[in-house]
Amino acid sequence: MSTTAQRRVLLAAPRGYCAGVDRAVIAVEKALEQYGAPIYVRKQIVHNKYVVQTLEKQGAIFVDETEEVPEGSIVVFSAHGVAPSVHDEAEAGRLATIDATCPLVTKVHKEARRFADEDYDILLIGHEGHEEVVGTMGEAPERIHLVDGAEDVANVKVRDESKLVWLSQTTLSVDETMETVGALKQRFPLLVSPPSDDICYATQNRQVAVKQLAPEADLLIVVGSKNSSNSVRLVEVGLEYGAKAAHLVDFAEEIDPAWLEGVTTVGLTSGASVPEILVDGVLELLASHGFEDVRIVKTAEEHLTFSLPKELRRDLRAEAAGKV
Repeated sequence: MSTTAQRRVLLAAPRGYCAGVDRAVIAVEKALEQYGAPIYVRKQIVHNKYVVQTLEKQGAIFVDETEEVPEGSIVVFSAHGVAPSVHDEAEAGRLATIDATCPLVTKVHKEARRFADEDYDILLIGHEGHEEVVGTMGEAPERIHLVDGAEDVANVKVRDESKLVWLSQTTLSVDETMETVGALKQRFPLLVSPPSDDICYATQNRQVAVKQLAPEADLLIVVGSKNSSNSVRLVEVGLEYGAKAAHLVDFAEEIDPAWLEGVTTVGLTSGASVPEILVDGVLELLASHGFEDVRIVKTAEEHLTFSLPKELRRDLRAEAAGKV
């Protein structure tokens, strides 16, 4: 049998869009339909270059700060969440807001507020500067301390070691987070864990699928943008669990044919903010190089969905009632 005939793709399942991303993207699309362009979006609605470019073509305008939105306009807050101060800025600018924050991120915000109200110091495990971390820390900046990995544990200073709780950014590697938690508990034995795991189900599921296929992969391709935390983590997890090489790409054309030399098994997955059309493009390119045998590696089923932001639901219901 020839080398070409042996070539195969191990396609991870689950992969791609999670419920929070799907909700956020649809929220912008529905807002454009309901209110007309332009609709302003603070930060990238989700961390994916293709999604942002597609929504821009439909009339969405992405801005970095709330103050860039003209007074009286509509602004959508991204899936990563915002600090309370951003809501205040929007109100001061007389902006109509649509909050597309992922409900799982909102859960972490609520936990942060509750523990701060109970006078805990909160150790937030996450990456400095990530939008989700900035938003969560804004809930109680005087009580939340960022811990950026296990190596950062030695730098933590708290008021009372008996009133400590840890929370985490939802898109981290499960292994990385638990390593940091372990280091924190060694230093702070009375550290309290949150009532539920903060790492989102989609992040966990995509990492588990990659762990399953990585040992057989000569090459792992992760479709996702470089500013997507969960996509970057998939590359790291793949290498840690046995993939001989791994690359992150936004589009199929970014794949260097040299990567495929000597490769018989390609693992393929995508981050939680990646539409399936981009994975299809990679599959087509791989097929053109002889990787036509595609085998699904399924490790979980996902059926979770989230309703649209309440501001949109209200107006959509009102419009439907007016047509009756």
